[in-house]
Amino acid sequence: MKPNLDALKSEIEGHLAAQGMSIFYGYSRLMESLPLVFWDSEKYPDYRLFVKSAQAVGAKMMILNQRELSSDTLDDALEQLAGSDLPSDEQRTIERRLKELRVYDGFTCSLEISFDHQGRVFMFDVQTEWYEELNNLLEDLEFLDERHDDGEQQEHGPIGNYFSKN
Repeated sequence: MKPNLDALKSEIEGHLAAQGMSIFYGYSRLMESLPLVFWDSEKYPDYRLFVKSAQAVGAKMMILNQRELSSDTLDDALEQLAGSDLPSDEQRTIERRLKELRVYDGFTCSLEISFDHQGRVFMFDVQTEWYEELNNLLEDLEFLDERHDDGEQQEHGPIGNYFSKN
């Protein structure tokens, strides 16, 4: 994984153009209804190998998506954290880390290049380490929210505070 994904994006665009491939700037395909096949970018981080594979099966166009960190994401996470029932010391630790991540506001945190072949989406995906950390924090907060919501539902029954005395 390259730490500067903005530079990597420019490098990928240049390489695709040099290979005669078209670039379609599209949305993330992670929610695609077609089956996804992910390239092992940890063991094989060179996107050129992915492009070579695409060319070998006749792909002429790559879908390119870049994701940038938005301060809104961090604001939402801080709001979610404030509403959690985490102990104060854990809240402060997570809050401090979320605030530290603000230095990356506007930075490219994820790049995807993909192509379609025989009803599947083949994808090369790279993310920065700080974005992976943020995603882990967000997943933890979401889990805490779900656990909190489940606890309230069990405490009050399926329809709030109403209990039949029949």
